[in-house]
Amino acid sequence: MPQILIVDDNPDILEALELLLSLHGYAVLTAENEKQALLAVSHQRVDLVIQDMNFAQGITSGKEGKSLFTALKALNSDLPIILITAWTQLETAISLVKSGATDYLQKPWDDVKLLDLVAKYSLNSKINQDKNNQSVSNQKPADDFIYKSQEMQTLISQASKVAGANVNVLITGANGAGKEKLADYIHQQSPRYNSAFIKVNMGALPHDLMEAELFGAEKGAFTGANQARIGRFEAADGGTLFLDEIANLTLAGQMKLLRVLQTGEFERLGANATLKVDVRVLSATNADLRLAVQQGTFREDLYYRLNVIELNLPDLAYRKADIVPLAQYFIGNDCSLSDEAAQTLTDYTWPGNVRELENACKRALVFANSSTLTASDFQLASSQKEAALGEKGNIEQVLIKHKGVIKHTALELGLSRQALYRRIEKYQIDVGSLC
Repeated sequence: MPQILIVDDNPDILEALELLLSLHGYAVLTAENEKQALLAVSHQRVDLVIQDMNFAQGITSGKEGKSLFTALKALNSDLPIILITAWTQLETAISLVKSGATDYLQKPWDDVKLLDLVAKYSLNSKINQDKNNQSVSNQKPADDFIYKSQEMQTLISQASKVAGANVNVLITGANGAGKEKLADYIHQQSPRYNSAFIKVNMGALPHDLMEAELFGAEKGAFTGANQARIGRFEAADGGTLFLDEIANLTLAGQMKLLRVLQTGEFERLGANATLKVDVRVLSATNADLRLAVQQGTFREDLYYRLNVIELNLPDLAYRKADIVPLAQYFIGNDCSLSDEAAQTLTDYTWPGNVRELENACKRALVFANSSTLTASDFQLASSQKEAALGEKGNIEQVLIKHKGVIKHTALELGLSRQALYRRIEKYQIDVGSLC
């Protein structure tokens, strides 16, 4: 199955193209910037790249797209690359086509034309790469995690051991902590690393499309199903399937997922033929699945099938030794942190975890007046106060809604009960007065 890499900094475009291509039977990888794209092409099989021409807000020159194109071609001169460009970068896109880009499309793109180009170029690329790969030794990619804390050293050690075992893994942790990154690491260090790594965000899918997304559907199986489509399990056959926000899976979907985990068998929606696949499932959640089992919203037998091994990713606030190394990674080699900035970053609580830190670094690069970033460049003083007030207010509202019942409040907030108790103590919330 051809595997397509989409590179764009706009999450809506990534989601739209990923859905379009997956509906037509392609395995899809996504990247938001040049660094992620190069890592994907370096570590995984990619048969075709669809890339935007800019990857930073406010940048319209097309220089970033040109830089990525050149770097991708340096890695694999035969890799087909389709450029998606606004009219302002049209001249640059045409010059890149002359330099070896496969083709280009203007925004807004035409779905039919895009699919025609993908069908035309991806299959030839896959055939050529399969031939070339026969003479390449299988060598696992290097660990590219950035960490110094003992907590992460222990976690990565556990993940490395787990990677070699063909068992399902449940990754738990707060939003933005890096659960998808950990899942990717496990796949890359596993014997399946040369096969597909398919990601599905269950929280982003409408409930009535979840089963079709996972298991596929025949033409006419539901309104709008104008042609047969394969599901993510078929796309991941021989490889790894990552199910993010697994707590959002419907009960009907949970039943079908349980069967696949038990037997490897399933049927597409609207079909009678039974399909069989070999897929390793990694799943992730920020919710308390044990509580969901108690409340009857998540099947207990499925929980134990998914949770053969559980890896918990700590909040960034509880692994402070990782903050400065991560920040330095995000700002790049051309910039550095002042001592004051490093201390300010370390003292900040990072309610949005690693994702918030990355965004803060991007913001600081915009406001910086020199290559040495200062504390004021990050503008965290007001953010800290606003975040604290916002989180405290949100917790209080949910506590009121559930009349002070901790387990229900924790489930809605996506926290463990222990994490909720810590926040109640931190913000000095009087639970009794809210009931």
